[in-house]
Amino acid sequence: MRAQVGDKLVIRGHKVGEHERVGRIVEVRGSDGGAPWLVEWDDAEGQHLFWPGSDAEVVHPRPAQEGGPL
Repeated sequence: MRAQVGDKLVIRGHKVGEHERVGRIVEVRGSDGGAPWLVEWDDAEGQHLFWPGSDAEVVHPRPAQEGGPL
């Protein structure tokens, strides 16, 4: 799994009713976009070093199109 600064990181809940966790990657410390990543989570203060598991998904931001919605 590869990521770059600015990507969103989503961790899916493991049980029914468990919320997903969302954060933003602020630093990539592995080679070629690999883990570990420094992440700012929406539900926690500070930055946290993170190695992804099978429940993690990296979402790359879509480039803004000229004249279109962001």
